[in-house]
Amino acid sequence: MFVKGLKCRECGKEYPDSPLYVCDYCFGPLEVDYDYDGIKKQISIDKIKSREPNMWRYRELLPIKGEIKIGKNVGYTPLVKADNLAKELGVKELYIKNDAVNFPTLSFKDRVVSVAIAKAKEFGFKVVACASTGNLANAVAALAASASYESFVFIPSNLEIGKVLGTSIYDTNLVKINGSYDKVNRLCTEIAGKHNWGFVNINLRPYYAEGSKSLTFEILEQLGFKTPDNVVVPMAGGSLITKVGKAIDEFEYCGLLQGKPKTKIFGAQATGCNPITATVKEKREFIKPVKTPNTIAKSLAIGNPADGYYASDLMSKTGGYGEDATDDEIIEGMKLLAGTEGIFTETAGGVTVAVAKKLIDKGYINKNETTVLAITGNGLKTLEAINGKLKEPATIDANLEEFERVLAKIREGN
Repeated sequence: MFVKGLKCRECGKEYPDSPLYVCDYCFGPLEVDYDYDGIKKQISIDKIKSREPNMWRYRELLPIKGEIKIGKNVGYTPLVKADNLAKELGVKELYIKNDAVNFPTLSFKDRVVSVAIAKAKEFGFKVVACASTGNLANAVAALAASASYESFVFIPSNLEIGKVLGTSIYDTNLVKINGSYDKVNRLCTEIAGKHNWGFVNINLRPYYAEGSKSLTFEILEQLGFKTPDNVVVPMAGGSLITKVGKAIDEFEYCGLLQGKPKTKIFGAQATGCNPITATVKEKREFIKPVKTPNTIAKSLAIGNPADGYYASDLMSKTGGYGEDATDDEIIEGMKLLAGTEGIFTETAGGVTVAVAKKLIDKGYINKNETTVLAITGNGLKTLEAINGKLKEPATIDANLEEFERVLAKIREGN
């Protein structure tokens, strides 16, 4: 009810509340424009705490009008105090924001899709669709099914089988495209121009992106309405990390934070597709697209990130930095998180952990500060990445002497 419309992030031109995503004057991206003064009068810490534990407890700061019927079980995932991992990395206080257990499809994309489909209903779309590197495909298919929507999902043809099956099970219309995500996205832009469909990350993108803020709102609330010193966020298109900054700013403006914001925001990418972190490292003011992504972190393999410039700018303004991880480092990051905290993350989470380790080792993250790592997807989605990379289990007959020999070898290895 507090949505005024849309506004261009570049020139400031205003637009009505409608399925638009690019400024017709300067071609800049559009974002939701809120009545923040009105929100400030309505929202409070007590009101938030009184609501159901889901992403909609922050409804005033999300772009939906009227009754909320979609995504009532989405969000409010655990913020895990990761003492074992903290000890391993040599830091004082570390938390894991664990969207690997987000409902219903085990990734943070359930948040953005809930907002996008709710907005699609407002605008009267009969079909919802998306271009995806995997997690978004799962979320659109599942949440469209729960909302009785016909859906179309377009993906690169080389996605992990877990994400393909995890989309197909919801009886969506799944289409594989030969080529990278950027080719998929270009085709979907053409389809959106011809068919009157609600593409969650094209003509609904300004609203869809707002759903990401709920992850940070929850972190702030779970820390006692305080900001952490550091946040490390995986980056594909760059939207999530920009919404970390926006969420902190909105909570501050609305008087919901204890003390002044102090968060340094860090971005994590895979070395095989690092257009944003390369920009940060080289101190450029423009994004140089990666034409042929080559990484096991397929969910982050977007060579031409839509919000890349804004992500780079945010890291710089907050005193953060961008770093990337090789495939071997990604796998080690997945193993480290699982072995210390019992959290099985997909490859994107391996990127986050591996990059956090590098940032700590290089001194970008102070070991005496509070740090939050955003884990955005579940490891069951990317089993191929670790196949053949783990210890083979011992196979024995049901014989005590054989087990004792295995036990001795295990003890010797430790």
